[in-house]
Amino acid sequence: MKRNLLHSIIPSSNPTRFRFVFSLLVIFGFAFSSGIFAQPPDTFGNYYKLTEPPENAPVISLQSLVDAASPGDTIMLKPAIYTGPVVIAKNRLVIDGNGKAVIDGMGISSVLFIEADSVEILNCILKNSGVLHDKVNSGVTLLGNYNTIENCRIEECLFGLDVHQSQHNNIIHNEISSITRRSIALKGDAIRFWWAQFNHVIGNYWHDSRDMVVWYSSQNLFQDNKGIGNRYGIHFMYSHNNRIQDNYLENNSVGVFLMYSERTILSGNYIIGNHRGSGMCIGMKETSGNQIINNKLIYSTQGIHIDVSPYVLEQINTISNNEIAFCGSAFFFKTKQMGNLIKNNYIHNNLTQISLEATTERFNDWDHNYWDNYQGFDKNGDNIGDVPYKLYSYVEHLWDFNKNVRFFYGAPILAVLDFLERLAPFSQPKFVLEDKRPMYHWVDDMKEESGNKVQAPDSK
Repeated sequence: MKRNLLHSIIPSSNPTRFRFVFSLLVIFGFAFSSGIFAQPPDTFGNYYKLTEPPENAPVISLQSLVDAASPGDTIMLKPAIYTGPVVIAKNRLVIDGNGKAVIDGMGISSVLFIEADSVEILNCILKNSGVLHDKVNSGVTLLGNYNTIENCRIEECLFGLDVHQSQHNNIIHNEISSITRRSIALKGDAIRFWWAQFNHVIGNYWHDSRDMVVWYSSQNLFQDNKGIGNRYGIHFMYSHNNRIQDNYLENNSVGVFLMYSERTILSGNYIIGNHRGSGMCIGMKETSGNQIINNKLIYSTQGIHIDVSPYVLEQINTISNNEIAFCGSAFFFKTKQMGNLIKNNYIHNNLTQISLEATTERFNDWDHNYWDNYQGFDKNGDNIGDVPYKLYSYVEHLWDFNKNVRFFYGAPILAVLDFLERLAPFSQPKFVLEDKRPMYHWVDDMKEESGNKVQAPDSK
């Protein structure tokens, strides 16, 4: 058994006080000393602050400037308010707001319609789109290829960007929010992909929007973005071979949800504080062949939610080298599942390791994970527990029948029931899982030791 050395340091004459102090040391001492609740450096959103033009700034029709330009021209905007909507149908046109120009859609429809290729919209403030969901009124309706939207602020627009049947576009370092006066369910999406491929979404900051959705879209890159206070941080449906890496997602209902979307790479993401609604960091529904590697899933209702995944048993999901901590449950299984490889994960300080609406999850491949409630030794020092980690469900099954019982988690009465169940079970406990090679000590550089390599998405 792992010996608690704090017993020899903190006086234990008052058991209640000792347990209280010990709990604080374990939870808060670890969390803050390791910086687990600290937000990463703010490198998201605009490169620099964009400013509104003065109140007496001129009002200019931007469409007239676009109509007068030739393909390949650069339109340098001065501090002014430029009215829209604007249709851009000329290739290689550049519109640069110099950080001091506003393009105002006047509440009519989308602010910009880009129907050409290789157009660049730089350093502008886009605001006041229409408010119709069926028309997908947006800051930018993007219908062309090889376009760039960079260092813009899109605000008071129902949808931020609607990328529709477009390829090879770059959406870089923009700040995006929806209409402030609407509730979250009536807002639009920060970015909406529909049948769009090979696009790069890098360094953006979206907040106070409904969702960020990717539908029927493949081989896109989402990197170094921040999403805060939305419903879905990123929601994939029928979208394959996408890469989601190094994003920061906080205080959403769901961090990343993979629905009918296969061969996704999720790596290096920091997902924290999802308690509203379903409150999951990563959700998987009927999805196969995914790699979920080197993510931090912190302080949420559920770490990873698994529902009939993998859908194709021959295409396993790999869940490796993730830290799942301070969650209501590290894993939630909707059904009895097989076909997931779950290895080298750091699972600690969760209320429960596994919640399930099935009888067992032992048919997944659980290998060499760190479990903070492991009870065993490592006599030969190989960092593998001498006995397997076996998880049984004792008193937990009470709230399988009545979820309101979960409110009393940690109460003395449940602690007593749990102790009595383990001492002399009233009923046969559920055998949940077995990890035959549990990790004894968490190794911070497991990524290097494990030799796991992230493979690029299939180009098919």
